[in-house]
Amino acid sequence: MNKLYQHRYLIRQNLILLIGVCLSFYFIYHLIHGERSVTRLISLGQATETMSQKNDMITHKRMVLEDKVKMMRPGSINKDLLEEQVRLTLGYTHENEYVIVRN
Repeated sequence: MNKLYQHRYLIRQNLILLIGVCLSFYFIYHLIHGERSVTRLISLGQATETMSQKNDMITHKRMVLEDKVKMMRPGSINKDLLEEQVRLTLGYTHENEYVIVRN
């Protein structure tokens, strides 16, 4: 009976420590594997960087296309670009030219 009282006293004495350890494990687990965890933050940072690079590529392609459109407007036609587009879309060639199609 004396051992039972000693056991209960030991549990009561260390209850706050036990609760603190359990809460620490809980928060550490969610810090590492939770919805707002460190690993999630790192993966979102990498995804943001990837999307930023894709955005830069698309912006560059758009600027190139806008420049081509500006060169094809009626007031400022670039004759070389016009000839290139006619050759690509209509398939026109000169008499002595050979067309090699690559797939």
